[in-house]
Amino acid sequence: MCGILGQINKTDKIDADLFSQMLHTIHHRGPDGNGIYLDKHNQLAFGHNRLAFLDLSDAGKQPLISNNEQIVVTFNGEIYNYLELKKQLLDSYTFITNTDTEVIIAAYLKWGIDFVKELKGMFAIAIYDKKINKVFLIRDRFGIKPLYYFFNESCLIFASELKAILSSGLVKKEIDYSSFSDYFVYRYIPSPKTIWKNIYKIPPANLLTFDVDTFSHSLFEYWKLNSKNEQEKSDLLIDEINEILQLSVSEHTRADVPIGSFLSGGYDSSAIVHYMKRSGINPETFSIGFKNWEKSEHQFAEIVATHLNVPNKYVIADESSLDLVNIMPIVYDEPIADISIVPTYMVSKLAKQNVKAVLSGEGADEIFGGYTWQHQYCDETYYKNWLWKIKSIFKKRETVNYYAHAMSMGWFDKDELENMLTPALHQYIPSDVHWFYRKHYNNKLTPLKSIQYMDMKCFMGELVLTKIDRASMANSLEVRVPFLDHKLFEKVFLLDEKQYFNQHQTKFLLYENIKKFLPQSILNRKKQGFVGPDNYYMNIEYYKKELANSNLVKHNIINQSYLDHLLKQDYNWKLWKILIMEKWFSHWVD
Repeated sequence: MCGILGQINKTDKIDADLFSQMLHTIHHRGPDGNGIYLDKHNQLAFGHNRLAFLDLSDAGKQPLISNNEQIVVTFNGEIYNYLELKKQLLDSYTFITNTDTEVIIAAYLKWGIDFVKELKGMFAIAIYDKKINKVFLIRDRFGIKPLYYFFNESCLIFASELKAILSSGLVKKEIDYSSFSDYFVYRYIPSPKTIWKNIYKIPPANLLTFDVDTFSHSLFEYWKLNSKNEQEKSDLLIDEINEILQLSVSEHTRADVPIGSFLSGGYDSSAIVHYMKRSGINPETFSIGFKNWEKSEHQFAEIVATHLNVPNKYVIADESSLDLVNIMPIVYDEPIADISIVPTYMVSKLAKQNVKAVLSGEGADEIFGGYTWQHQYCDETYYKNWLWKIKSIFKKRETVNYYAHAMSMGWFDKDELENMLTPALHQYIPSDVHWFYRKHYNNKLTPLKSIQYMDMKCFMGELVLTKIDRASMANSLEVRVPFLDHKLFEKVFLLDEKQYFNQHQTKFLLYENIKKFLPQSILNRKKQGFVGPDNYYMNIEYYKKELANSNLVKHNIINQSYLDHLLKQDYNWKLWKILIMEKWFSHWVD
């Protein structure tokens, strides 16, 4: 795992010292080494901070240049099928390293930019092809790895994190107040927008082509998830899913250093540890708990660790842990209001003290149907009695509206935003505040798959994976997510949903493959998201203290009367969103 940076100037020379300083701002993403490539005109620079896993020698340093000196690559991520690809490329390229980075170069030289379709992995890749004088910026299918860019008439800058772009001094720090409004609706800033004007995210599964000669760029989506309603024999399907998962975990543990695993005691992380054991790996596992909470995950993780005979370490969060909210603006660059940002940071810090990389269970709920809102939606769509179904004919439920309520964690619509924001900012409130959900809602899919698709594109792709990447990389820890194998998603989405979604058994296809290997107490455990006890987040006195003398109020952004109204209530989830924005604004603007 690494941090990447690039700059292309149209006419001016690149300041090499400044570029080096920009690269240093994301040193935490790759403390094992760094490198800079500067072209002969001093107008194109690629930078790289390395967190080494394959070929730990200096031969694995980046940016990496092809044997014929035509291609330059800086790359953040892991290509899990690099060994298989390398075998296909031996006849066309002479390899001098044992890295997956060189496989990217060889694959591009043989197959052109379509090589990306051959990759299995998580990646943010920048390729400079001197022959055609073009730069390609590529983000993986799910958005596991981040990639930002700034563009104007004289300069293109791209980087793994916003702070590297901002440190150039070439970007005016202007808040995009439509993004500001989006944050309160979604808990994050949806792609391609960022919190800043003129800086953008490359969306998941997208490829940006930049023509250095014409100084122009275009964006292309190179992968889409297709859906069918195929039927297979249940026992054969269960075995096939088992093989896909076993292969994915085996590929995700390819490294020249030990790989551990997060462990919560739920299906997903427990399954990963089970498959690691079957691959001959006895991983160190890491968990987080909450003080004085009967549902604390570390208790269940201990049960699984004992059963599978793996070591487990855990850290306990308490009221004082919320002090870490003060460093979240540095970790995340732009505001993200997932309630587990602090616990994720804490367990990442624990893991880093012992290993350089861990596996994690993100993606299983999305593809196997594990979320409570998925089950509730299906219950109301398929399983209600005949009287309810007759009523639903006359009062048809709107899927995007249902999904928006399920995701909100503190409901903000246009009216609520107008109540909170001062009048001068009302012009920036989107006319359709749920535009991003609507963008990824596909009414041609079955009801369940339409929810799953929004989960993949919106909840997971924008919130969950951002949280995981920044919290882990702030601690120089790599997190690998074997459930996010695009072959698995393609396989399941082609099935009739009744083949993998069971009203009475959550994540049916996964359950069938782990039920013989985990304790019954874990198999019977009710679904629990990565959260803490409500009182951990609902201390109204804490919010009164933290939001006193609010900078958002001082800068005439939100109304003091609105804030006062929320602080008079026992608790309202809107306060968490305001707190996170307050901390971000105070650090980056005020």
